[in-house]
Amino acid sequence: ASLAMTPLRILFHWSWPVTLRRLLGLFAFFYASLHFSVWLVVDHFFDWRQMGADIVKRPYITVGMTALLLMIPLAVTSTAGAIRRLGGARWQWLHRLVYVVGVCAVLHYLWLAKKANPDPYYSAAAFIVLMAIRAVGWARRVSARLTATRPAPRPSPQGGEGA
Repeated sequence: ASLAMTPLRILFHWSWPVTLRRLLGLFAFFYASLHFSVWLVVDHFFDWRQMGADIVKRPYITVGMTALLLMIPLAVTSTAGAIRRLGGARWQWLHRLVYVVGVCAVLHYLWLAKKANPDPYYSAAAFIVLMAIRAVGWARRVSARLTATRPAPRPSPQGGEGA
């Protein structure tokens, strides 16, 4: 849901959804933490050796754990004070990890689900569409920037078509 806010701005020129990004990102981190807690307590009851073996043995757990670990610095630096301390450019660079988290989350869901369940495929398709909208928006911004910085063609001194 957090990754959908910028595409909403791009498609509909709404600015208000962007204000929800931080809240939705923190909610995603909270949900992932709860999801991990269930795995930690209910599935393994703090059996660290079994958990380590599970992480190595099952790729869907490995990518899920990767997503959770990558979300920690994003959650910690989501305050206004963290943005000031890091500086805008470094903060933005760090928060691009959200795309890696998104890929890991989609893979986690795809690899975890049973073959008869189409829901992970819907999630993967939604993620791909959201990333495609962002890519088109990025390409438009780059194109507009390049067009704006190109010098205008000079008229020919002969006054007609060039020689």
